[in-house]
Amino acid sequence: MLEVSIAETKGHLSELIAKSAYAGERFVITKRNKPVAALVSLEAPRIIEQHEQHEQRQGFASIAGKWKDFEEVGKRIEDLRQLRNDSGTRSDVSF
Repeated sequence: MLEVSIAETKGHLSELIAKSAYAGERFVITKRNKPVAALVSLEAPRIIEQHEQHEQRQGFASIAGKWKDFEEVGKRIEDLRQLRNDSGTRSDVSF
């Protein structure tokens, strides 16, 4: 994201809005070199919200692989997903 000061924002607001809305550019607005706000298209929060909803629906499986030292848990969950996807197409090897 590009940083612009409040003074720059005031002088170029229409241009920044156009770049955000039509080119998808994002801007961090600063005051005394510290971030205070952001200018993004209306689509950006919708995309974030959809992503969050998707992760919530995934539940434990979506976070297990992200935990430090839990690669094995993520692998096992992926194995379970694959078994579900196969849905009985493999031979029964139970004893």
